[in-house]
Amino acid sequence: MPKQPGVGDLAPDFELPSSSGKAVSLKHYRGQPVVLYFYPNDDTPGCTIEACDFAKEHPKFGKLDAVVLGVSPNSLESHAKFIEKFGLPFQLLADEEHKVAERYDLWVEKSMFGKNFMGVQRATFLIDREGRVAHAWPKVKAEGHAAEVLEALRAVA
Repeated sequence: MPKQPGVGDLAPDFELPSSSGKAVSLKHYRGQPVVLYFYPNDDTPGCTIEACDFAKEHPKFGKLDAVVLGVSPNSLESHAKFIEKFGLPFQLLADEEHKVAERYDLWVEKSMFGKNFMGVQRATFLIDREGRVAHAWPKVKAEGHAAEVLEALRAVA
């Protein structure tokens, strides 16, 4: 049974198709900080707030040499529409079979309107230049989260 990586753990590597048209792997970003954020669904209220907050703060992440990667079980086609609709300046990764979410222990049972289903738990990992988790937010409130991550990044960058 996988467990969520904690501070100091090596972040589990993966390779996923990206909205950039290329496959993305964490190891490609060794030497720079990575903000890896998992979200349930493109173009839903909470996910849009979170993505737009990361977009608003994106230049500040860039000044600290950090890359922002969003991961959800949505398709590349869905990601392309989400990026275009909101002008998102970072890559979204398609984890359609939720294998990466499972590796990070974020594929969980959820409940809405009395129905139970499996889905992605909103969470973020700040990964340092050596590929280790520098900070983890296992349960995220979307609004204001990007500023919180930016503050933590400044402490480790």
